[in-house]
Amino acid sequence: MTHADEQPTQAPASPPPEDDGTRRDPTEDRWHHVLRSITTGNALVAFLSVLLAMIVGSILILATDEEVREAAGYITARPGDFFGAARDAITGAYGALFRGSVYNTRAEDFETGIRPLTETLKFAAPLITAGLGIGLAFRAGLFNIGGRGQMLLAGAAAGWVGTQVDLPFPLHLLVAVAAGMLAGALWAGLAGLLKARTGAHEVIVTIMLNYVGFYLVFYALSTQGILQAPGSINPKSLPMDDSAVLPKLVGERYNLHLGFLLALVAVVVVWWLLSRSSLGYRFRAVGVNPSAARTAGIDVGRTYVIVMLIAGALVGLAGSNQVLGTVTSGVTVDLDAGIGFDAITVALLGRSNPFGILAAGLLFGAFKAGGFSMQASEGIPVDIVLVIQSLIVLFIAAPPLVRAVFRLPAKEAK
Repeated sequence: MTHADEQPTQAPASPPPEDDGTRRDPTEDRWHHVLRSITTGNALVAFLSVLLAMIVGSILILATDEEVREAAGYITARPGDFFGAARDAITGAYGALFRGSVYNTRAEDFETGIRPLTETLKFAAPLITAGLGIGLAFRAGLFNIGGRGQMLLAGAAAGWVGTQVDLPFPLHLLVAVAAGMLAGALWAGLAGLLKARTGAHEVIVTIMLNYVGFYLVFYALSTQGILQAPGSINPKSLPMDDSAVLPKLVGERYNLHLGFLLALVAVVVVWWLLSRSSLGYRFRAVGVNPSAARTAGIDVGRTYVIVMLIAGALVGLAGSNQVLGTVTSGVTVDLDAGIGFDAITVALLGRSNPFGILAAGLLFGAFKAGGFSMQASEGIPVDIVLVIQSLIVLFIAAPPLVRAVFRLPAKEAK
């Protein structure tokens, strides 16, 4: 046989990679890159986003102040009146925010003056734990916006244990908190499972589960024998048993309860999980590049399920905090109080870092506690605070805009 007759030997073709249902198309790759750049970006941009939102909020305060508008009518004749009224409106508004959230300088004694700070910490606790759940999912490349549904299911489960189960303290409290965390974990885990098995986008799934969770809880609260208070026609449960209520931290005079300490513990646990554990390393690897993580031997689909289970448990802790500590008069469909969506802002502002989320939760807790003080003492609409929060989200989601406003150098591509 001549050399011409010889056929080149071909290496056996490699088997096609196994499709585990999590392979991303180019569109999803771009979405993943945008999500990661928003949720784990520069801390300076986050700080400047808050500052810029406060500046815009100041303009809105001026626009709603009657004395400022009146002085603006003759600004060319007496500009000092306008600038004086503007100064008084802004300092008065943010001074009221401080007095309502940190320390009431007009109080007669220290015990009364420090009460606003305890209210801030109370409002911050569920924001921190829910923000940790949202931020943890962000670190794994998942946009979990199902906080409301997870909180509702968790609050309903914790409330059922808190009203229907007869156990001594503190066992009753521990079981109720655990039931809430388990319900939140399972509800979020369902979204993770659908993502892993079918590739269903977690944004769509978690949005839909919010509605499903709402109507499930509404049904339970409207049905005798499940959660509805006996003899009642309102969708509300019985008050929590005393043995299932989170104890107060600094006495009965204040509303601050054990939920804040649980939030601090959750911050440390999530920090250790992300920074010191192999499981956290897998979360971060999948969040950075799921294709490379899969090539390195990480089961991406399984990771999605696990991270959503843990994230849901953290959001579930926020739901338990609400019904067992903040509002113990009974479970209602309003138990989340907007926390499920505010937690997204907290996670974004905290750049998905546990300690950043702690700081952001405290800031938003101050907004919640001080917003009503602004309205009561200065006549500033409480909606201004909501506008400031919304602007923070807007600016965080648009880092190039913030960099352009403050003339920061463009972030170098890595």
